Amino acid sequence: MTEVLLPQPDGTLSRHALDTGGWRWSRPARAATSRQVLAAAHVVADPFADNTPGSPAALDWDSTLAYRHHLWRHGLGVAEAMDTAQRGMGLDWPTAAELIRRSAKEARACGGRIAAGVGTDQLTGPATLDQVADAYLEQLEVAAEAEVQPILMCSRALAAAAGSAEDYHRVYDRVLGQADQPVILHWLGPAFDPALTGYWGSTEVPEATGHFLDLIHAHRSRVDGIKVSLLDAGHEIGLRRRLPEGVRCYTGDDYHYPELIAGDEQGHSDALLGILDGIAPIAAASLSLLDSGDTAGFRAQLATTVPLSSHLFATPTYHYKTGLTFLAWLTGHQSAFAMVGGAQSARSLPHLAEVLRLADRTGLLPDPELAARRWTALLATAGGL
Repeated sequence: MTEVLLPQPDGTLSRHALDTGGWRWSRPARAATSRQVLAAAHVVADPFADNTPGSPAALDWDSTLAYRHHLWRHGLGVAEAMDTAQRGMGLDWPTAAELIRRSAKEARACGGRIAAGVGTDQLTGPATLDQVADAYLEQLEVAAEAEVQPILMCSRALAAAAGSAEDYHRVYDRVLGQADQPVILHWLGPAFDPALTGYWGSTEVPEATGHFLDLIHAHRSRVDGIKVSLLDAGHEIGLRRRLPEGVRCYTGDDYHYPELIAGDEQGHSDALLGILDGIAPIAAASLSLLDSGDTAGFRAQLATTVPLSSHLFATPTYHYKTGLTFLAWLTGHQSAFAMVGGAQSARSLPHLAEVLRLADRTGLLPDPELAARRWTALLATAGGL
């Protein structure tokens, strides 16, 4: 029996015996076909570089790219350089551009699907609407050169500059008009980034939804799909039912994804999710059930991951990257629990202890002894034990 000590919010320690029953998730024979599934992937920081807040990001490139291969081997696509990769929270644009280029090369070599975040984070300080559009187009060119599908991310600069829904349309009309292939439009809610409050021209979600749909209908041939990260399942279902035919809804709801992906008699959501970064083996096995027509089995199996996901994405939601990186370290995918911008300190020891307990309960620890050793070392150092 492998036992660990887990600190609790009240300052006490509890004992937890890790499941050593053996790894039970085999890689699928083929990628899922019933749904389009993209995992937003985290980045691995170089633990010996200066990754303090405000410094240019320094990545462990070998481990970062190896993690993408882990996702591809499980039949998942990769959504590169998204908020999961700490865009806007430590990953600067020059490093993000290099990440897109390197990941695209690896995807071509192994036949993996890849899409990449296109934003405006090279801008510093206030910007005009034309400057925002120019920044989008600069990043769109990088995506085109790398031959990856663009994901038009929400822009903090645009949210600050826009005074109306018409301003959003003006910028997106110009950018979409120059895209070389259909894009994925991203609506990232304020739970993930408070600077995006009021995106699409209104703080009222129904009104903002109307503006968003107007844009999609105006450019339906240039929109492959939308990624919705508002953490509101009812809203997502209503929105996807109003989309033009052929435009996909990629769920970004890390709380309700099993039922949204399973869908109903009027349709389903595909997926572009941060949680898939951490649960790839179970997600792959669950999608195989869905492909075989076992929708109930898919929902039941994937639902076992929801308690872990709900904890990882707990308020403040935007710090979920810390838990995903911690999980990748526990499972042996990276040698150090380190993040760009020093973001590994964004969650408490009791929070991380619960990540370990839930990951174990969910069956996500391929080597429980390794996880125990790493956790015990962290607890001894950070917890003073």
